[in-house]
Amino acid sequence: MDQVGKAKSGDGTVIAYRRTGGDGPPVIMVGGAFSTAEAEAPLAALLAPRFSVITYDRRGRGGSGDTAPYAVKREVEDIAALLTEVGGSASLYGMSSGAALALEAAATGLPITQLAVYEPPYDAGRADATENAAYTARLDALLARGLRDEAVELFLSVVGVAPDVVAGMRRATIWQGMTALAHTLAYDNAVMGPGPVPTERLARITARVMVVDGGASPSPMRVAARAVAEALPRGRHRTLTGQMHEVAPHVLAPVLEEYFAAAA
Repeated sequence: MDQVGKAKSGDGTVIAYRRTGGDGPPVIMVGGAFSTAEAEAPLAALLAPRFSVITYDRRGRGGSGDTAPYAVKREVEDIAALLTEVGGSASLYGMSSGAALALEAAATGLPITQLAVYEPPYDAGRADATENAAYTARLDALLARGLRDEAVELFLSVVGVAPDVVAGMRRATIWQGMTALAHTLAYDNAVMGPGPVPTERLARITARVMVVDGGASPSPMRVAARAVAEALPRGRHRTLTGQMHEVAPHVLAPVLEEYFAAAA
């Protein structure tokens, strides 16, 4: 049965989390854009027989608090607070922009046993700084005006979702949940930084890291994943055949279980 709890971060923000599983080694899951502890529950349930899995609402989401002004280091402190809750150290799994956040946490020297990340959405080529700055300015302007629907549409267009698909999403029940979290798109944008793979920052990570991508994901995603793995001192790369950015939990879970159990 799941256990719910709350951790207090360095700036006093309360972070809501859920523990799934028994007394196995702890694994903290860091979600990406629009993700909450609830969204990560299916994967957590598959890992629970072997691990004590912590899913949490990143600040500004779900049951967690939020404290202005936002800074990426505050989210790193949130992870530090969760590490304290589970005994001082743990393995981390990060998805998409949550993968970038998990990598940043590891680069700061937090006691992370090992790390697995899925498709951190960096730009492995020559990132367009002007384009990135324009997106940031437009997103911030929309959020400042309270135009949440437009902010979500902007994000989806930037990540390559077709206009007709976006139109369908607007008519679906999922849209309300996405707009409720629209303000956190600025947080994810800050986590990603200028866009390119932060090779110098990644070189500071001493933990083992497995970088995973989907064999059916767009080429830029796969190139970025390989570039991240190559930049890590103890990085390895793995591709899941047939998977895309929305990876199937039942395909990913055995890979994570094998990897995390090896060190446990």
